[in-house]
Amino acid sequence: MNNSNSPTLKRSLPLKYVVFFGLAFMAPTTLFSTYGVAVHSTNGMITTAYIVAFIVMLFTAYSYAQMVKAFPNAGAAYTFTQKSLRPHIGFLVGWTIILDYMFSPMISALLLGIAMKAYFPLIPMYVWIILFIVTVTIINILGIKVAAKLNMGLLFLQFGTLALFIIFSIKGLLNGQGAGTLFSILPFIDSNINMPGFLSIIPILCFSFLGFDAVTTLSEETKNPRKSIPRAIYLVTIIGGLYYFIGSYFLQLVWPDYQSFKAPEAAYMEIAMYIGGNFLISYMLAEGIMSSFSSAIASGTSASRILFAMGRERVLPAKIFGYLSPKYRTPVFNILIIGGVALSALFLSLTTAVSLINFGALFAFTFVNISVIAHYYFRKKQRSLMGTIRYLIIPLIGASLTGFFWIKLDIYSLILGGTWFAIGFVYLLNLTKMFRQPPPELAIEQA
Repeated sequence: MNNSNSPTLKRSLPLKYVVFFGLAFMAPTTLFSTYGVAVHSTNGMITTAYIVAFIVMLFTAYSYAQMVKAFPNAGAAYTFTQKSLRPHIGFLVGWTIILDYMFSPMISALLLGIAMKAYFPLIPMYVWIILFIVTVTIINILGIKVAAKLNMGLLFLQFGTLALFIIFSIKGLLNGQGAGTLFSILPFIDSNINMPGFLSIIPILCFSFLGFDAVTTLSEETKNPRKSIPRAIYLVTIIGGLYYFIGSYFLQLVWPDYQSFKAPEAAYMEIAMYIGGNFLISYMLAEGIMSSFSSAIASGTSASRILFAMGRERVLPAKIFGYLSPKYRTPVFNILIIGGVALSALFLSLTTAVSLINFGALFAFTFVNISVIAHYYFRKKQRSLMGTIRYLIIPLIGASLTGFFWIKLDIYSLILGGTWFAIGFVYLLNLTKMFRQPPPELAIEQA
């Protein structure tokens, strides 16, 4: 159990920094880099697909907001399920959600390496990857406020990218480019929709919303977390959703024939050249590099806090994972471990990393929804008409949606994620002496 001598994080973040952090983790400009593949899979109904993903995530965001009011700790999904369901389930959820946060910086490093290699073909990609990871690691060690302020600046550039793209899009549409109109149902409805293909892309688009959940890992570093964190969860989800709706709408209007891209993976570059020439392409490439930094900083921060929460209570070795730097008040060893994992960008593929992240995120989301039911409806007996709606029906819908899309993941994701889950299960067996004793539990901070 915690005592006065236990290491604690410093409460210093106001609401705005928490929102910026979540949006930085989300890296909304990934809309552009994933557009070509996503629009093809949805038969052109890309904006409708984002709306569906938004609805799925909004139910889960609601559940995260309810649980953080009860347990405002750095452990996030790990803490929620551990305290409301069973410690063993909490451990397995924490184990799988680590995939989400641990591999996100690797994805950012890989994307940046690919972009820089294109700019400077004579310099090996591994040089950019290593330089990127070292820089992000140093920033995260220096402290949460340093990371938050840097992310705020980088985030404004991402919204500047959307604003600039919309300006060029409106100008082009008014001059007869693309659909030639500012208002169309084209991004919403297609008579030739392939429903299995449409549904298969939703889990990938749900990945685009990751960030609302990450803010819960800052609960012990946020002022008045029971009030600020739920607000941040909703704001991050809604602002991110608006970014995706507006951006995808104009992307499709200015290039209606989504099957004509030379390379779907780089479709946004063809669109940028079509409406804005070299200037818009250069700006979007440069901003993409900056968004990689902001996303890696945010995801590295989240991962280190979850590992710290597990290490502090000796679920993981406390000397390493539960250590805080006396000077910077940051979990230095965890940050270094995450940097080491990010170096896997030197030899792992993007497909492998995304597969692991999707498995971990949807698995954790499903159990956070179930946790609301267990904690409020059963344990707290909130069973009035309004309580039934808030603590049974809404989270049950959320669990059903995330569970459905979790089993809809491709076989590659299920195999890789299942392997990671199996490793965690074996570790849990050892930790609990074949379930003869419970795993260590997080002590909940008393305000």
